[in-house]
Amino acid sequence: MNKRIIYRLGFFSLLFTLLLSQGVEMKAQMHLDVLSWKATLEDKGTAEKKIIVTAKIKDGWHLYDQNMPEDGPNSTEFTFYKLEGARRVGGFVANRKAIEEYDKQFEMTLRFFDKQVSFVQNIVVTDPEKFYIELGVTAQACDDQACLPPATEEFTFKRSDLKSTAADTSVQEESTQTEADSAMSAITEGVGEAAEGVATQTALNEVSSDKLWTPVVDTLKAYGDETLNQTDSSLLELLLFGFLGGLVALITPCVWPMIPMTVSFFLKRTKDRKKAIKDAVIYGLGIVVIYLVLGLSVTLIFGASMLNNLATNAVFNLIFFAVLVLFAISFFGAFELVLPAKWTNKLDSKSDSTTGVLSLFFMAFTLVLVSFSCTGPIIGTLLVQAASMGDILGPAVGMFGFAVALALPFSLFAIFPNMLQNMPKSGGWLNSVKVVMAFLELALALKFLSIADLAYGWGILDRETFLALWIVIFTCLGLYLLGKITFPHDTPLEKVGIGRFFLALISLSFAVYMVPGLWGAPLKAVSAFSPPLSTQDFNLYDGQVHAKFDNYEEGMRYAKANNKPVLVDFSGFGCVNCREMENSVWINPQIKTLLEEDYVLITLMVDDKTPLPEVIEVEELLGNTVKRTKLRTIGDKWSYLQRSKFGANAQPFYIPLDHDGVPVGPSYQHDLDVDKYRTYLSDGIKEFKARQAGKPAPVLHTPTQKEEVEVTE
Repeated sequence: MNKRIIYRLGFFSLLFTLLLSQGVEMKAQMHLDVLSWKATLEDKGTAEKKIIVTAKIKDGWHLYDQNMPEDGPNSTEFTFYKLEGARRVGGFVANRKAIEEYDKQFEMTLRFFDKQVSFVQNIVVTDPEKFYIELGVTAQACDDQACLPPATEEFTFKRSDLKSTAADTSVQEESTQTEADSAMSAITEGVGEAAEGVATQTALNEVSSDKLWTPVVDTLKAYGDETLNQTDSSLLELLLFGFLGGLVALITPCVWPMIPMTVSFFLKRTKDRKKAIKDAVIYGLGIVVIYLVLGLSVTLIFGASMLNNLATNAVFNLIFFAVLVLFAISFFGAFELVLPAKWTNKLDSKSDSTTGVLSLFFMAFTLVLVSFSCTGPIIGTLLVQAASMGDILGPAVGMFGFAVALALPFSLFAIFPNMLQNMPKSGGWLNSVKVVMAFLELALALKFLSIADLAYGWGILDRETFLALWIVIFTCLGLYLLGKITFPHDTPLEKVGIGRFFLALISLSFAVYMVPGLWGAPLKAVSAFSPPLSTQDFNLYDGQVHAKFDNYEEGMRYAKANNKPVLVDFSGFGCVNCREMENSVWINPQIKTLLEEDYVLITLMVDDKTPLPEVIEVEELLGNTVKRTKLRTIGDKWSYLQRSKFGANAQPFYIPLDHDGVPVGPSYQHDLDVDKYRTYLSDGIKEFKARQAGKPAPVLHTPTQKEEVEVTE
């Protein structure tokens, strides 16, 4: 039976992987069938050329225009990855006017194209010998019922594509006036009414990308940045979280009965009580060492930069979701989930055949294996929480806290054996603990499914669905505690105790509390776990804050064009603390006004799994070692930006910047003090205005040749 369970778990894990890969292939094929692109270079023998990108759209489907309104559908976007030996004149302009219709779903007038449309980009060749262009178009095809995920098509033009060698010898960078004129020309030709967006795409007052990516760690230190202290605080929170997890594990049916049995064994093992106490203490330390090695192994295998990727990896989260559901079904009494008996028997025999410290270590390992069916979900959840921090010490710190709490009773009861008499005896109450844990594991499993859903944009678990499931789960938990629901291994409940009644009251009250969330109430108590409000289909609440940009360079260009400071928000779909900040601090009316009117808010998701148009290979200096890293997704790019420019790797991470990417204040992390955050934002605005008036910035660190990051596309 045990082997079959393990085989089934492996089978479901493999099935999830196959389904995921098959889904990606199907999406790619659907895009080819619905939307196809072709790019040509029009050359009439002069230095002025035209890039014409044509889209053919399947009947019944449509393609949205560029620069769609905020909160609208995905716009068609053109990106130049490389532009050598030429310069742009204006931006891409459609060859016909877009169809305009009011969309009931988005509650706004939208612009789109059907059947076929061409977008034209004017360029001027400045050096035919160096002529090389790489560009991509990202677009989304929709019909009246659904939309396909956005996909990117790439095109390349080389020296051989030029029919003439005519060139403009007066090579100059595109000026602000030229770009502004192009934007206005596009508007008058009927491209759209979003002048703000056009100006952004054509890069008004474009700043050097080198400046935007220059490391500013020394500048943050000049501001007295407390990032390192806050990271230490996060580790302290993780240590406490691990310790609480260990205390919960103690009262599970796998661990609790072993405390008096194991301690009595030590006290009877020798007539010398001091020797017995010493052995029990070493036994407890053995438990700590085993779990600490587990935490360190996770760090050594994955490394600090990979922990965030692990925490939001679809396959990992889906497997963990399935494992938690499997454990919950087991705890409900459907079957017993244990590790193979020969493992524990072998370790038990080792502890009997060896002596000294080694025998105690094998006994500790036996406890770890025997208790796995109860501690496994707690340990797994703890490791995922540590991984989401992105801190290299996270897993080890979490495991240390868990192990200390688990080992402490064995040592304490060995030193004070009389305390054993006051311990509650094993009985039916332990099965109730298992069932309660089963309900909690079901609720927690949805969180892991939600992380994968958000990171990959599947849209299968929006906020209403998540909350509805939680409401049902905690309602059932309350009814179980009142004896209205029973399971196979439950002892008949003759009466409801006071403690049990209050736990039921809390669970049922919590379920009622979540009901308004179905209509968009912020629900601060669960904001860290539930999907963001942006996933809500029916939302009567309009107090949430929406970032104006999710692209660093585009947001910086817009800020310069509109003379506003920037607040960069490094966030993540799986970031619990990020959701708390957004739903507890950002919804404050004064904070909301500052973020939406006085700043240009740029939110960068470090766990966004959308592939980059082309893999970027970078070199990072880690200590005295240069490490080559490949950036494959948008999240990889933003995570690298946070590490290389700001020297941080945890989320949330907020940093106010001027138009050159230089901080106008220190960074800010997870702190729910609204007044403190308001002061922080106001100070950034004051510093930005002072900088505009001529005040010099603090010391800006310019990397040496050894430190400079080389980026090769």
